Amino acid sequence: MFILMYSLLGIAVLLFIVSLFMKDPYKKLQEDIDQLSIQQVQEIYKIKKKLKVLEEELLIDEVDMNPAIPVADRQPVADNSANPIHAIIKNQVWSLASQGVSIEKIASQSSLSTAQVQQIITEGVKKGFAE
Repeated sequence: MFILMYSLLGIAVLLFIVSLFMKDPYKKLQEDIDQLSIQQVQEIYKIKKKLKVLEEELLIDEVDMNPAIPVADRQPVADNSANPIHAIIKNQVWSLASQGVSIEKIASQSSLSTAQVQQIITEGVKKGFAE
């Protein structure tokens, strides 16, 4: 009986010592997860950086976006209002008009008068931006 107990105790101690020297099976998995997390953060940073560059490019004046017309031949766009309408708002109006949104809804969403919205839409039709 004592021999059985001592042998089981010896096996337990031996297995305990062996387990201390074995590799942790979850260590590699944890390292892989950490590496993926770092890569994901780096890619998100790159995407945000590219998005910021694209947003800055969209803020360029509409006149600068048309390279087909030489700079010397460009004429300023005549606005009837005291405050010129920004190109982003014009693009929004053209987009909403092409989706079939009514002029009144476009005017309320863009904080413009219906006359200004109509003027932007006709300007877009002339340039081929809106239908």
